[in-house]
Amino acid sequence: MAAFLRGINVGGRSLLAMAELKSALTDAGLDDVRTYLQSGNVVVTPESDDPGRLRAIMEQAIEARAERRIRVMIRTRYELEQIVAHNPLWDPGLKPASLHTVFLEAIPDPSRVAELDPDRSPPDQFAVSGREVYLHYPKGSGRSKLGLDYFEKVLGVVGTARNWNTVTKVSQMLGE
Repeated sequence: MAAFLRGINVGGRSLLAMAELKSALTDAGLDDVRTYLQSGNVVVTPESDDPGRLRAIMEQAIEARAERRIRVMIRTRYELEQIVAHNPLWDPGLKPASLHTVFLEAIPDPSRVAELDPDRSPPDQFAVSGREVYLHYPKGSGRSKLGLDYFEKVLGVVGTARNWNTVTKVSQMLGE
């Protein structure tokens, strides 16, 4: 399964070395713990196929080691393959660096999704599908008004964002 940690090693805050993270998760009984980059992307082989149980184990292990609560979004291999295969904003002509995905902790209420403003930050686009928000930033994400804070506030659901290159790499790691 894949785990995406929220808000670590971003802008010099909430620092957590990947070696320390790997050690904490291994000590918690998880097998084949692999990390990707320094932003909290983890692939593990859990003893149970229950994503909720894995999330609880990981959050508890991280909190015990790092002495702070870090939220973890879990996706199974199948879920991540579906996310990659069915990105509604994907077009072969797009630069992968212009695409991002927000992994939400839960499916947002449809009435909250309806509150999202599609014209908030032109030419940026988004699409909500299940527990994911797909984003396309044609001019880059740096000045977009479609940031993680906006989606969390409007949707009322915690999430964490990753660029498309990271999403596809973590998906590949699950297949290795």
